[in-house]
Amino acid sequence: MYWPWKQNPWFETVLEAQRRAKRRLPPSVYAALVAGSERGKTPADNTDAFAELEFAPHVAGHQPERDLSTTVLGIPISLPVLISPTGVQAVHPDGEVAVARAAAARGTIMGLSSFASKPVEEVVEANPNTFFQMYWTGSKESMIQRMDRAREAGAKALIATLDWSFSVGRDWASPSIPDKMDLKAMVQFAPEGIIRPKWLMEWAKHGIPDLSVPNLQPPGGEAPTFFGAYGEWMQTPPPSWEDVAWLRKEWGGPFLLKGITRVDDAKRAVDIGANAISVSNHGGNNLDTTPATIRCLGPVADAVGDQLEVLLDGGVRRGGDVAKALALGARAVMIGRAYLWGLAANGQTGVENVLDLMRMGLDSAVLGLGHSSIGELGRADLWIPQGFERTLGAPKPAPRPRRAPARTSAGITAP
Repeated sequence: MYWPWKQNPWFETVLEAQRRAKRRLPPSVYAALVAGSERGKTPADNTDAFAELEFAPHVAGHQPERDLSTTVLGIPISLPVLISPTGVQAVHPDGEVAVARAAAARGTIMGLSSFASKPVEEVVEANPNTFFQMYWTGSKESMIQRMDRAREAGAKALIATLDWSFSVGRDWASPSIPDKMDLKAMVQFAPEGIIRPKWLMEWAKHGIPDLSVPNLQPPGGEAPTFFGAYGEWMQTPPPSWEDVAWLRKEWGGPFLLKGITRVDDAKRAVDIGANAISVSNHGGNNLDTTPATIRCLGPVADAVGDQLEVLLDGGVRRGGDVAKALALGARAVMIGRAYLWGLAANGQTGVENVLDLMRMGLDSAVLGLGHSSIGELGRADLWIPQGFERTLGAPKPAPRPRRAPARTSAGITAP
């Protein structure tokens, strides 16, 4: 029987997933998904910059079949969209396990945060093609222990995230988040739960989230809370390039360095033996007014794209965005907020929905541009406005020598 007032579980756009997530989640939980640092310019530019790039489609000669598959760090995937690691996914009780299953069902890679709410063993079981992500936090001994655990669980690669500086001025939509869901916190957030009864009932069936991070649990100890782990990060001296090289060596397997926006940093990543980099500004949660990652992608890919794999993370909301990133030199993209909205809207099925939308939008772009595979995408498929790209950290060209001034018959010097 058809009930016209019942909402179709399928959503047609990522924006609709965001609307449903906003309606379903408590206000503070939703705010945590969209928050940025300081004035919030970078997350806005991450998305808006894609619209400044324009396609140059063909009117005929389109290809009836199109190949959207690729490989990332040797792993074949059905579409060039990976799951970017994000912290405690309290938008749904199944959290990262649901996301991992969705990624496996759609033939792509799961990125698991060390700040995740589910242990790496459960996530790898749900998706064998899981990359484990780490921050530079704690002692080297504790970092080795975390890498050993991820390796033993079956993680295929390590993502070292260095684009998270924890700006102090988090005044743009950033909510208050409790350290743990004790009685005091439950009383404080009870009004939000009351106005979102479906979300509250779903969690009631599975138990209240404890906001701990099990992948940072020391041997024989207890898992720290999110903010306990945050405190450890703040007290850890930031890494040098020598430290990053040490991390690369200790891991020993495929290594992706996330957080690159500068050409000189990309070249240093090559020097320390990174197999891949992600052009990323942590979704705008790092240093505000950093340029959109799509603006930085081309110069970075041009500089090092023949020496390692280049990915992009930041602002991807549709398949057309994926096509533009690939045209500027990315092998694949990583998505964060987009799949979290899908998870909030409809669990595992919602994440699959988001990945399907990415696939359909990408396929449409490849079709319209007259290609038979994503490997054929290039700059000729785009109109790139003057001044769009940002070349950070590259030597500036030497100034052109000025001609000696000439004297005219009227005695006036001209350049």
